[in-house]
Amino acid sequence: MPSSPPFYRLLALDIDGTLVDLGDKIGERTLAALAKAQARGVEIMLCTGRRYSRALPIARRLNLHLPLVTASGALIKSPATHETLFQAQIRPAVLLPLLAYVHDRGFQPILYTDSFGLGYDFHLAEARAKSPELAEFLSLNADSIRLSPDLMTSPPADVFAGFVMGTADEMRDLAANLERLWPGELYVHVIRSPRYFGYMCEIAPAGVSKWSGVQYVARQLQLSPAQICAVGDDVNDLPMLTQAGLGVAMGNAPPDVRAQASRVTGKNTDEGLLQVVDWLLGEGGFA
Repeated sequence: MPSSPPFYRLLALDIDGTLVDLGDKIGERTLAALAKAQARGVEIMLCTGRRYSRALPIARRLNLHLPLVTASGALIKSPATHETLFQAQIRPAVLLPLLAYVHDRGFQPILYTDSFGLGYDFHLAEARAKSPELAEFLSLNADSIRLSPDLMTSPPADVFAGFVMGTADEMRDLAANLERLWPGELYVHVIRSPRYFGYMCEIAPAGVSKWSGVQYVARQLQLSPAQICAVGDDVNDLPMLTQAGLGVAMGNAPPDVRAQASRVTGKNTDEGLLQVVDWLLGEGGFA
C-alpha cells in the first residue's frame, strides 16, 4: 500500500552550519536522505546569508530547481535562469546617512548589488582594509569586489543590503545603534560565518528576512506556513524557525537560537539533517 504524502511539503534549509560542514561539503548520507524526501514529495529550497554566487554551486549539487533565497532574504533568484525574482532596496534617504554614520565610526561598509552577471557581488569604497576582520574577508573574496571610490556619496541605485565587519562587541554595538537611529527602517543582525574569524553586522530593509523569502516561494507552491519545515543554526534563521510550522535548530546553534526552535537536531558535523528528514517522513510529518 503506497505511503501517504508527508504533512510538511517544503523544507527550507540554511547552508552554513546546517547543510554543509566546515569544508563546505555535504555528507553522503545527507544527500541520500534529501533525495528520499524529494521522492516522497517534499520540496527543498535553500535560504542562506550567502550571496547568490556562493549559494548557486550548492543548489546545483543538490539539483534544486526552486528559487534561491540569498543575502538573508534580500535577493531571490532562479538557479536555472539567474532571473531576479525579488530584490530588496534600502531607501536612499536611509542609506546615505547610514553610510556616513558607519564611516564616521571608523568602519568600511560593503554593499550588495544584483551584479552576478557582471562578475562581482559587492561594492567597497577603498581597497585598503582598516581592520584585520575586513582584511581577511577581502583576501578571500578579491574577485567579488568592485571598488567604487564615490560609494559613500553616490552608491549604486540597486543596493539591496550591506554589511560591516569587526569584532563581536563592535558589531553588536553598531547593530544596536543602527536600530536606535533608524527605527522601523532596518533588519539588522550580527552573525559570524564559519569562513571568517570576524563578525558581520548585516543590514537589510525592515521586513526582509529569510522568512519573507520562504513565504515568496511557498506562495508559488500554494503552501501554508503550517506545511513548511525550516532548519537553521544562527540568529538570521530565527524569523523562519519561529514562524514555520516546524522550526528546527541545529545542535551547533547558539543556546538562544535552540531555545526558540520547535525542535533541536544533531550538529551539522554529525549530519543532523538526517533526523530532520526522519521527522518529516514519519506518519503525519512526525517520527
